Amino acid sequence: QVLLVESGGGSVQAGGSLRLSCAASGDTFSDRCMGWFRQAPGKEREGVAVISPDGRVPYYVDSVKGRFTISRDNAKGTLYLEMDSLKAEDTAMYYCAAGGSWRGFCATRRVGYNYWGQGTQVTVSS
Repeated sequence: QVLLVESGGGSVQAGGSLRLSCAASGDTFSDRCMGWFRQAPGKEREGVAVISPDGRVPYYVDSVKGRFTISRDNAKGTLYLEMDSLKAEDTAMYYCAAGGSWRGFCATRRVGYNYWGQGTQVTVSS
């Protein structure tokens, strides 16, 4: 079992920055692919960024490349998402997710993740 708790969401103007954190409990955090997903009203949940268990291999959806940075601290059991140059279209509920072990890649779709946090709202005003 992995319990995930997100924090750091809020309201910001376009061009601003936010840093999301996800605190994980359980003893398998460092063995798992981790990811950030988001869901806007009326839209499906999409993968934003995922990262390998050792933190060396990140993946980003095209719409956030160059603006968002995913990282993790395995000693602290915490996942981060640094979001810069925020746009109105980044407005969504953001979820932290824990997936499986590294198999040469980390899944980028929600089906590959079986533990989810409760979400934190990010609102970007233009």
